[in-house]
Amino acid sequence: MPTFSKQNTYTTIAPNQFIQYSDTLVSAAGTFEAGFFNFGDPQRQYFGIWYKSISPRTIVWVANRNTPAQNSTAMMKLTDQGSLVILDGSKGIIWNSNSSRIGVKPVIHLLDSGNLVLKDGNNTRNIFWESFDYPGNTFLAGMKLKSNLVTGPYKYLTSWRSPEDPAVGEFPHWIDTCGYPQLVTLKGSRILYRGGSWNGILYTAVSWQRNNRILNFSVVFTDKEFSYQYDTLNSSIITRLVLDPDGNSQRFLWSDKKQIWQVLATLPADQCDDYALCGVNTNCNINNFPICECLEGFMPKFQTKWKSSNWSDGCVRKTPLNCLHGDGFLPYTNMKLPDTSASWFDRSMTLEECNTMCLNNCSCTAYANLDVRNGGSGCLLWFDNIVDMRKHPGIGQDIYIRLASSELDYKKNKRNLKLAGTLAGVIAFIIGLSVLAFLTYIKRLDKPGYIKNLFRWKYKKEKEDDDLATIFDFSTITYATSNFSNRNKLGEGGFGPVYKGIMVDGQEIAVKRLSETSGQGIEEFKNEVKLLATLQHRNLVKLLGCSIQKDEKLLIYEFMPNRSLDYFIFDTTRSKLLDWTKRLEIIDGIARGLLYLHQDSRLRIIHRDLKTSNILLDIDMVPKISDFGLARSFMGDQAEANTNRVMGTYGYMPPEYAVHGSFSIKSDVFSFGVVVLEIISGRKNRGFCDPVHHLNLLGHGENLLPKPSEPGFYAGSNNTNNIGSSSNGCLINEASLSLLEGR
Repeated sequence: MPTFSKQNTYTTIAPNQFIQYSDTLVSAAGTFEAGFFNFGDPQRQYFGIWYKSISPRTIVWVANRNTPAQNSTAMMKLTDQGSLVILDGSKGIIWNSNSSRIGVKPVIHLLDSGNLVLKDGNNTRNIFWESFDYPGNTFLAGMKLKSNLVTGPYKYLTSWRSPEDPAVGEFPHWIDTCGYPQLVTLKGSRILYRGGSWNGILYTAVSWQRNNRILNFSVVFTDKEFSYQYDTLNSSIITRLVLDPDGNSQRFLWSDKKQIWQVLATLPADQCDDYALCGVNTNCNINNFPICECLEGFMPKFQTKWKSSNWSDGCVRKTPLNCLHGDGFLPYTNMKLPDTSASWFDRSMTLEECNTMCLNNCSCTAYANLDVRNGGSGCLLWFDNIVDMRKHPGIGQDIYIRLASSELDYKKNKRNLKLAGTLAGVIAFIIGLSVLAFLTYIKRLDKPGYIKNLFRWKYKKEKEDDDLATIFDFSTITYATSNFSNRNKLGEGGFGPVYKGIMVDGQEIAVKRLSETSGQGIEEFKNEVKLLATLQHRNLVKLLGCSIQKDEKLLIYEFMPNRSLDYFIFDTTRSKLLDWTKRLEIIDGIARGLLYLHQDSRLRIIHRDLKTSNILLDIDMVPKISDFGLARSFMGDQAEANTNRVMGTYGYMPPEYAVHGSFSIKSDVFSFGVVVLEIISGRKNRGFCDPVHHLNLLGHGENLLPKPSEPGFYAGSNNTNNIGSSSNGCLINEASLSLLEGR
């Protein structure tokens, strides 16, 4: 997290005035602030711009990102020549704005847009230099990305090297003007993913833009250059686009109510956004399995590799094109248009003229409108192979793929046969459905179904409404997780691997798959489904359903975008995102979840495996207790129990459970205490060792507490006999007197 020191505040800087380490420059409405900061190392000082009223500080621009000042004596100065410079402790210039124009009375202003400008004091519209001309990793409202149609991009984003190193990273994000302009993100010279081409409304790969109600996107397309920008529709909206150190583009929106940055969209959003994932002449559809398919009239170049999900070689035509024998076009709807780097375009032609031009050029393989507004206009042509096309329901546009006439005839005949088959199938389906419904009715008279018996919840032997988890079809989850691909894998726990999935309606899910080598089995699986189907609380993870097919057993949950608590608190970088207020909120949320389990739910639930990795965080960093495979429910006034099978995680277990198998709500309270210590210290209980007393985190924390006076007497439990759910109390020591002292 950046470190700041503030003493003097300015609104303008005139020649020979300067901003020192402890000074800041503030915009007129107090939206943005500029000054020196560091990431905990005072030997690396940066001059940057951040949101003044947002905590933790969010840096949006850094001047000397590649050349940090060596100590806190650095200063920012406006010279007589009208240049903005940063001087290090030895008064040497380490950064220079290199302003080529000089005004009569130059001044520095920080605008409420976040733009640092050098302008003429006598004519404020006369700007000599501005930070918006030199973007970093953040794209703000009013800023422009620009590319010259001849020389290429000259205003573009570049990632940071790491969250605490703003130096230029390895990922640029710019407008590629080879062919028709398109947004691309690269690693070196290799395209990682495309934002797509502008169609008059949006970029064809950025799905959230069409339905947004907060921003206005626009481009300026001249004979010399192409520029792109966005503006907010309301001045109260605070948003930014960030190119992170891993090359991902994320759109953030600040929530005043929740005091957090919410993620509106991320690119790449899924596998189909990876550049040319399926190879050439293919279509990627994230809702299909497999997600890659050859275009109509094409077949895999190498069948064996294709069947093993190695799609890199793509597809080739079944029948070569022949201009002399009447080629035609097959339309594809709702598509992200292919790579336009080798395309040709004309902004004045109609779609019919575009069709004719493509037919008359034997190398042309596809065409589409440039602009989809008002019925469509303009012409975009592709040549040779089609690269990086995907299905984008609801936001994509139409493209027409060229095929040999024989392939079009085959497609037409195939469609007619398919229609006839469909009609016959519908009739057979109706008859079959009627028979099945009758047989099912008869069967239900005899006995209930297996699944319903497996997960029926009975309370006090009284029949109530069935609380059943939704049963998902296994193939649906297979499609959602891309066949449980490693790319979708979020991690692995005692139950088995966990995968991210996206349902057909766009809902994100997390899927736990029972592993054959798991220490937990069918009983734990049934237990978790039975319990979570009846528990509803803000601080408990929501079970959406389950899936059972032969040996496959899946649990489907709501997806938690911020993963688990241990992902943050044990990482030196990510832990800085959790200030003390947020940590207290997380502790409070866990406590509320436990209180519900122990006191407020229909049954008293003992979790038995509470730990930081089982605390998930939603998009608002609200904690959710998860993993109820080992949980046990108590009825009535039952308060404790014993087991011969001790399961859980050492370091979080209370001694009486680890040694004797005795557990109660106090077991969860003990685990909660360990979690609280880990949240506060950022250290793992079992991984910590006090160098003086050689204690773990729990022992070290206890050692720091004031020593209490010896009590008059206390009671303990005789655990030599653990049969049953009760224990015999006994007095441990003889009575003695002591004064009561506060701890």
